[in-house]
Amino acid sequence: MQPRMQNPASVLPDAMQPVQQIFKAAHSAGVDHQILELVHLRVSQINGCSACVDAGAKTARKAGVSDERLATVAAWRETPYFTPAERAALDLAEAATRLADRPDPVNDQVWDAAATHYDEKQLAALVLMIAVTNLFNRLNATTRQIAGAWG
Repeated sequence: MQPRMQNPASVLPDAMQPVQQIFKAAHSAGVDHQILELVHLRVSQINGCSACVDAGAKTARKAGVSDERLATVAAWRETPYFTPAERAALDLAEAATRLADRPDPVNDQVWDAAATHYDEKQLAALVLMIAVTNLFNRLNATTRQIAGAWG
């Protein structure tokens, strides 16, 4: 396997610094890092970004996410391994990633469930994490970045 090109953020390094700042901001808003990693992994699974799924699973494991949770995050609704707060974050992540699947992708029920577990700053962090993950996924999937290439 070969990527189509270098990662666009490597080709245009000035683009990576602001993206990294968003990523850093999302991690500094008080959301448990395991939740952010689960969100990143689930969004990457939905988008079929092999590089981000691979890296996301490794990062999630380093953050302390158990093997059971890593193995079942794609089926989080049907497993006992996730807390109500994690479920709300994963539901928000799926809705915000699948914008074209329904007329009101992030409906009030999804939003309100997340808002019962997270304050405004934490919601901002979740939304930014979802958005930046979608950005990474689109860069990597479009240019066919190789899973495992980043360690």
